[in-house]
Amino acid sequence: MERKVNVIEDIDGKKTVFIHDIIFKGKRSVKWEDVEKYLKQYVGDIYTIDDSNDAVYIGTDLPDEYTHSNYTHILKGANAKAKANAAQGLPELIEIAAGKKFTENYKEKHTIDAMYGWYRYESRFALPVFNEVGEIERYNVFNVIMVIRHAKDGKMYLYDIMNIKKETSTLFQSEDITQ
Repeated sequence: MERKVNVIEDIDGKKTVFIHDIIFKGKRSVKWEDVEKYLKQYVGDIYTIDDSNDAVYIGTDLPDEYTHSNYTHILKGANAKAKANAAQGLPELIEIAAGKKFTENYKEKHTIDAMYGWYRYESRFALPVFNEVGEIERYNVFNVIMVIRHAKDGKMYLYDIMNIKKETSTLFQSEDITQ
């Protein structure tokens, strides 16, 4: 499936991943099994965070954790759809991530997969809002925390994205964006 994604830097130097298509739709709820299947295409890929030059791997655990985490289960409405559709821009979300913060691993269940702790990075993405005839009217911007585990093998793996928050102050009209 062709991804319609690009990164745009605003006048303040903030980078945003623009996702130009909504592939996970639904009136009621997100079909997380479809998102999980989509995410499997990234397994084995490696992306570099521009800000820290850290290599981030996509492990086999990402599709399941992303779609079935405790955080995902509490999501409703627009934030659930935002997380589902953010999957399309994961490579770019990793690349533009910034603000590296470290935390120790305190959970017994993560003694191997996060032996050297956790990193959190901030990132942001935008999703289109369509008008009644199906044309892009504007984009809503979301801030997100990328959770990365530092495993026993010394590599850093994307674990999940969380704390999805829609920005109320940033609004991009469709003519502001070049595809």
